[in-house]
Amino acid sequence: MKKVSLIVYQDYVEDVIKTLHEAGLVEIIDISKEAPLTLEEAEKAETHPEAGTCTNYGLRLSRLIDILSKTKKSPSGIKAMLNPQLPVVTSIEDRFLDELYSHAEGILHEIEKNILVHEESLKKLDEQKEKIDIGIEQVSYLKDFRLDISDIGVSDYVYIVAGKTSELPSIEKEIKSLDSAALYSKQFGTGKKREWVVIIAAHISEQEKIEKLCREKITLFDIQHLSGSPKDVIKTLKKEKTKIEDEKKQILSKLSDYASENLHGLLVLREEIRLETVRKEISKNFAKTGSTYIINGWVLEKNEDKLKSLATSASNGLAIYNSEKPSLNPDNPPTYFETPKWAVPFKSLLEMFATPKYNEINPTIIMGIFFVLFFGVMLGDAGYGLVILFLSLFGYIKFSKYSEMIKNWSFMGIWLGLTTTVVGFLTNSFFGDFIPRFIFNDPNQLLYSITIGGIHLPVEPLRNPLTILTIALLFGLVHLNLGIILAIYQSYKNRDFKELITNHFSWVLLQIGGGLLIGDFLLHLLTLRTVEFYISMILVIIGLIFRLIHAGPLGFFDVTGYVGDWLSYARLLALGLATTGMALAFNIVAKLFGDMIPIEIIGIIIMIILLVLLHVINLGLQALGAGVHSLRLQYVEFFNRFYEGGGHEFKPFSIKRKYTKIKEVK
Repeated sequence: MKKVSLIVYQDYVEDVIKTLHEAGLVEIIDISKEAPLTLEEAEKAETHPEAGTCTNYGLRLSRLIDILSKTKKSPSGIKAMLNPQLPVVTSIEDRFLDELYSHAEGILHEIEKNILVHEESLKKLDEQKEKIDIGIEQVSYLKDFRLDISDIGVSDYVYIVAGKTSELPSIEKEIKSLDSAALYSKQFGTGKKREWVVIIAAHISEQEKIEKLCREKITLFDIQHLSGSPKDVIKTLKKEKTKIEDEKKQILSKLSDYASENLHGLLVLREEIRLETVRKEISKNFAKTGSTYIINGWVLEKNEDKLKSLATSASNGLAIYNSEKPSLNPDNPPTYFETPKWAVPFKSLLEMFATPKYNEINPTIIMGIFFVLFFGVMLGDAGYGLVILFLSLFGYIKFSKYSEMIKNWSFMGIWLGLTTTVVGFLTNSFFGDFIPRFIFNDPNQLLYSITIGGIHLPVEPLRNPLTILTIALLFGLVHLNLGIILAIYQSYKNRDFKELITNHFSWVLLQIGGGLLIGDFLLHLLTLRTVEFYISMILVIIGLIFRLIHAGPLGFFDVTGYVGDWLSYARLLALGLATTGMALAFNIVAKLFGDMIPIEIIGIIIMIILLVLLHVINLGLQALGAGVHSLRLQYVEFFNRFYEGGGHEFKPFSIKRKYTKIKEVK
């Protein structure tokens, strides 16, 4: 990575910006934030005057696109999900800004007013429909009363109100205290949701008291503008609603026609406008002198010569190019991920934790390999693995060209499914004991039996948990020590030799010396000679001294912490047992329920339904657990050895097109 500075003569700055945008080689930084000293001899540049105009066109186009997108006729439901449509890419000419404005004005002048008028009509119709729905709902409460809705309100002698309340007893008490008032009610709802619809008729002299009572205890109906019996009013309102819906359909049909004819063209035009907006707004990151602009940014070393050539050509030679290697502080350069294509899907898992700093080790590949391995061991069922594998293959083949995210996660799922399937066959688990129980009619029978190099396969976790635990702890040692090796390399790379020896290399000494002593005195796996014993003791003592130098008196607790991290890998056994045990239990439950049904065919159907339902639930729960715990082993136990993170990814100033491409000049 190189830090670059371009000083460009003002007449060519727009040509340089366009060239940089098309090339996509440099990440442009805000000089006022990243290089404030530059502003001591220059002033901060302003956003290009045309940026506002471009933004305005973009907003107008977006509004029309939003309206038309809602009315466009397109497949929906499962069929649409299984057969998504790729955006149509249109070849366009590279136009000047004035030509783009002229084209935009021509299109907007032709359709904008009509579309907005139709949208406004739809809003008014929706408001009317909403008012009618409220009216229907309120009048429905009164359909059992014999009255004319127009009587509700104030007349010369009578004041009538209608509404609903949850405080009928207290209202009845207050109405009885009045000289000339009557109350009619009907209950709806039960229990805590019990309410009443009420009609109060009173002499006009009681209006003030009735209004006070309504404000406190009654939600009044707003239906004074209606007339007729409740049933007749409801019929009338429903007819009005139908008429409004017909008008809406006509307007939506017109908008749908507009969408068919113009939507794609608007998307293309908006993309052109947005690209111009980005170019016009980028100048706010520059510094400016009387006749030049200063552009600072980052470029990959391999692209430096190309960038210099492009900038010189775009500025007609009137540009000064400078570059220098960055320092970690205060430059804080961005991080460029050099990751093979097959490992790109695992990049998202790393970004969920933190982006590596510049010159920090990129652990994406190692993390991805162990994530897949640990997931497979934790889920550990061949049946579940095949389900994940086939679903991932389907997603990758069917949808990868439509979505980069689906492509990456499907690719990752393929590896997760393969690993889980292999582990399942090695541990005699295919939907638990499905094959022995339902096909062999012998739950104790193995799927196969073979001995390779003195090792008998399959290894059953429920019967031989210590074997799986040993394997899990061995995986843990490999994983942790790989982290220590990476930490040693990182410290060497940064020339931090004290950190290398006292913090990281101390673990190598402690593990070798401590492992030999434990293997002799506790596990009795080997017998140390006197010289070997003293060498082991010396290694442990030196390792402890290094820990104390690094962490002080608390260095001893680092040792117990390391042991705790190592034992965390026992979760590989625990989750594997959980998957197998739950699957086995579900098979037993389904079999018992099926056998309890006297009619054999019905029993078989119920058993199959239960098996599918229960195994889908188990797959979802156990896969989630395997994913979370596998990530935890990466983030906590593994990254704790060497990885800090906190960087930001290199994001060059580049064009991102979806609906357009520039015509090739022949």
